[in-house]
Amino acid sequence: MKPYLMIGQAVKPQGIRGEIKVLPLTDDPMRFMDLKSVFLDERGERECEVKGARVQAGFAYVALAGVEDRNAAERLRGCGLYVDRKNAAPLPEGRYYIADLIGMEVYDERGEKLGTLTEVTQAGGNDVYEVKGARAFRFPALARALKKVDVEGEKMVLDSAALREIAVYDDED
Repeated sequence: MKPYLMIGQAVKPQGIRGEIKVLPLTDDPMRFMDLKSVFLDERGERECEVKGARVQAGFAYVALAGVEDRNAAERLRGCGLYVDRKNAAPLPEGRYYIADLIGMEVYDERGEKLGTLTEVTQAGGNDVYEVKGARAFRFPALARALKKVDVEGEKMVLDSAALREIAVYDDED
C-alpha cells in the first residue's frame, strides 16, 4: 500500500497572491477545508502547510505557506497534492482508494492471471476498471464481478461468469 494518497491536482494559479486551483480527486471536496498540510510529492518529502482553502464550483482553491505569488503558484501547475494515510478520509466497507487498486494483479477464480489493473475511471454510477494483460478489457466495478480485493496483497480476484456478461474487451469488434 502506498503511504501517501493523492487527493487533488493543481490545475493553475488563481489570482496574484499564490492561491492554486485544485481539481479534487476525492469523493468529498470539502475535506480541503480541514487540511493542516499537504505533501507535494508521493514520497512525503515536500510537506507544505495549508494556510487556507475554499471550495467552489467543484474545485478547491488552496493557499500554501511559501507560495506567495502567481509565479510560485504557476510552478505547482500539474503537481499532485497528497496526504499521508493516517490523515486520509476513512472509507466504508467495500470501498478502496484508487491508489491502492492501480497496479494490482488481477486473476479469475481459477487462479489464471488476467493482467494488471492499470486505470480506474470514475464514471458516475460505478467505477470502471481497466485491466491490461493477454487481453485488455474494462468492466464496471460491480460487487458480483469482484470476488476478492486484497489491498495488502495487491491482488484482485474476479468472477469469470460475471466478466463474460459485463466486460468489454479491446480486441472485440
